[in-house]
Amino acid sequence: MALLITDKCINCDMCDLECPNEAIVFGAEIYEINPDKCTECVGHYEQPTCQSVCPITSCIIIDPDKRETSDELLKKFIIIQALV
Repeated sequence: MALLITDKCINCDMCDLECPNEAIVFGAEIYEINPDKCTECVGHYEQPTCQSVCPITSCIIIDPDKRETSDELLKKFIIIQALV
């Protein structure tokens, strides 16, 4: 499950610095998460760091269109790390 930044985003710059996969970028108006790079921090941390540093409750949510299992997220993590 990739994460999604909602329109509640206030562009505080907290999340992009915390993403270990560099999946968060500034979009046209708010920050956006690249679902191909988002592993919900699987392989790095116990929970998504972007959610834990975000000052706005429910701003970063599970993307309902990008659901992935824990195994799929771990495989994505392994692929991403091999490319680095």
